[in-house]
Amino acid sequence: MSTLADRVLQIRADIASAERQWGHTVKLIAVTKSRTAEEMAPLAEAGVWDIGENRVHEIILKQPLIAPDFRVHMIGRLQSNKVKYIIDRVCQIQSVDRLSLAEEIDLCARRLNTRMSVTVQVSPAGEPQKGGVPLEEAAGFIKRLSLMDGLAVRGIMAVMPLTQDEAFLDRLFGRVRTLYDRLGSDNIPGVCMTELSMGMSGDYRLALKNGANVIRIGTAIFGSGR
Repeated sequence: MSTLADRVLQIRADIASAERQWGHTVKLIAVTKSRTAEEMAPLAEAGVWDIGENRVHEIILKQPLIAPDFRVHMIGRLQSNKVKYIIDRVCQIQSVDRLSLAEEIDLCARRLNTRMSVTVQVSPAGEPQKGGVPLEEAAGFIKRLSLMDGLAVRGIMAVMPLTQDEAFLDRLFGRVRTLYDRLGSDNIPGVCMTELSMGMSGDYRLALKNGANVIRIGTAIFGSGR
């Protein structure tokens, strides 16, 4: 039976192949939603220090119990009224998809005299339950965020539909990649378009094929025995 370390090594092999293809590095984020501090401990031994959490209350409960070197990314849908609870606990908020949320992050960050690294969540398939800015509206949305002193816009993030249709997923990944490239070439003042966060356990290889440089992996690291 494979261990967490074995599974991480396999994912890193896939990452290394993509890095050779694209000539850029890929960040691996371990999705630790619903995982205990004890389950998360082996990540450090495997050299995985970036973790992704979906729920505010889990961040608050687990952070005192995990190694202080873990970098916590908020990757789930975030309510504006909960930003204040995590603004000083996370290194990045990946799921910014509403102006009201961006404004609250900006306000909370400026109160702490800091800038919060964010990525804009886009919606490649138009699934309202998953959130995300429509692809055609992303540029205008990012331009508005670029005017907020408390935000440091670093890229875009996408969550794909749950489907076995790889050709369909491949097209969606391609559209997000095209948007990312276009936004980068726009050279929006105050925006550093360096992170293309897409790909999860079931589709990360397709994401890597399409140039993702951040992947968010849960089950493929921890296993499905739950």
